[in-house]
Amino acid sequence: DVTEIEEEEAQAKQEEQIMKEQELSNLLHEKRYLKALGLAISLDRPHTVLTVVKAILREPEGRRHLEENIVRLRKDQKEAVLAFLVTWNTNSRHCHEAQAVVETLLKHEAPDTLLQFSGIKSAVESLLPYT
Repeated sequence: DVTEIEEEEAQAKQEEQIMKEQELSNLLHEKRYLKALGLAISLDRPHTVLTVVKAILREPEGRRHLEENIVRLRKDQKEAVLAFLVTWNTNSRHCHEAQAVVETLLKHEAPDTLLQFSGIKSAVESLLPYT
């Protein structure tokens, strides 16, 4: 009977998820945005990533801080953010944050590098009607 083992694994995953949520909350409170972005991306939480982006933009010099943080993300994290911002851009309440991230990516990534992102073609096609 593996039921007990499966229940223990499920509980361990749930506890790990709760710990990561608490860590994310602490990072936001401490204004450690790069780590918060990385953790939210790894948790695959687009709304949480949006919350982090909004928190960065509320800071004095927010655009500059956003650029500094986005530029320091790994390629796979930038790809995830690109996928998230396609959805944000379709909502008028979040489009300004999406456009700020798009601007940062376009400004700091070479066109050849952007073309290597997975899903770039569909992302651009989805961004065009709303941009």
